[in-house]
Amino acid sequence: MQPYFVPYLGYFQLLHAVDRFVIYDDIEFSKSGWVHRNRILVNGAPAWLTLALRHDDDHADIRARALTGDFRARNAQLLRRVEGTYRRAPRFREAFPLVERILGHDDANLFGFVEHAVRAVAGWLDIRTPIVRSSTLGVDRALKAQDRVLATVAACGASTYVNPSGGVALYDRAAFEARGVALRFLQPEDIVYDQGVPFVPKLSIIDVAMHLPVDAIRAHLDRYTFA
Repeated sequence: MQPYFVPYLGYFQLLHAVDRFVIYDDIEFSKSGWVHRNRILVNGAPAWLTLALRHDDDHADIRARALTGDFRARNAQLLRRVEGTYRRAPRFREAFPLVERILGHDDANLFGFVEHAVRAVAGWLDIRTPIVRSSTLGVDRALKAQDRVLATVAACGASTYVNPSGGVALYDRAAFEARGVALRFLQPEDIVYDQGVPFVPKLSIIDVAMHLPVDAIRAHLDRYTFA
C-alpha cells in the first residue's frame, strides 16, 4: 500500500489483518492521491486536511518529496483547524494528543512524515503488524502494477496477498494462482457513528477517533470479510 496520510479506518483494518504490511516508498508520488492529504468533517461537510509540499519533480518517488520549509508553522495551522473543528466532539480529549503527535512530527521528508503518522495510529490502536518499506526488498523498480505486487510477494516469501476490495479490477486471480499465491480482497464492515450531522463515511481516522472510544475502534478492526 501507499503511505496514506491519516487514512480511513479500512486502511488500519488491512494493516491489522495481515502478517506483514509493505508500504511503498519507492514509487512515483501522485498529487491527486491520498499520500499527503485526507478528509475531515468541517461544518458538517468533508474538507481536505493537506500537507504543504515543496515544489519538485512531479515524477519523483514518494521518498524524494519534501514538505515546505515552513512546514512546522503550516502543520501548526492544521492542528488548530482540527482543534477548532473537533473540540466539542465526545472523544476530543483522548484523540487530540494523537493528532498533536502526528502533526508535531519533526521530519520534512514526506514519506518519513506520513510513515510516522501511520505508525503512530497503529500504535494507538495496538496494531503490531510489522511494517516494511518496499525499497528494502530489492524488487525491480521497472516492474509495474500487478507484476510489481507479485515480485513483492515473492520477496516476502508470502503465500497470500491481501488487497482492499476496491482493487478487485486491478488483479488477475489466475496470474496469482500460477505463482502459487492466493489473492484475497478485504471488505470492511460498514461503520456508522453519530457525527452530529448526516453521516459521511470513509473520513480520516481522525474523525473516527474524535467520536468513538479507542476500545470500540479496536473492536471494529476485526469486522471485515474476505473475498
